[in-house]
Amino acid sequence: MASNLDRYYAALSDPTRRAVVARLMTGPAPVSELHAPHDMSLPSFLKHLGKLESAGLIRSEKAGRVRTVHIEAVAISEAEAWLKQQRRIWEGRLDRLSALAETMEREDRNG
Repeated sequence: MASNLDRYYAALSDPTRRAVVARLMTGPAPVSELHAPHDMSLPSFLKHLGKLESAGLIRSEKAGRVRTVHIEAVAISEAEAWLKQQRRIWEGRLDRLSALAETMEREDRNG
């Protein structure tokens, strides 16, 4: 899973690719629709899609002349699960730190 996460987060390190993933979370889209809001050439944009596809975050299928791109839910779920785990760890640490600070403050008041 660690190597998958490396690929996922490396692919998501670019704002264009994050925007594509965000758009695909609402449903599949043709490449032309995904490309439209981005001020770059189509070949440059296709490189971004290639990185997302290589990372396993998206897949595409061609029907006639239209290439439609889909999100890969399993990959997104793995990335999200890792983030949730990290959040739980850090929330626990912050809770313990807060409790320690409160204990120290009470001890200072009581002298």
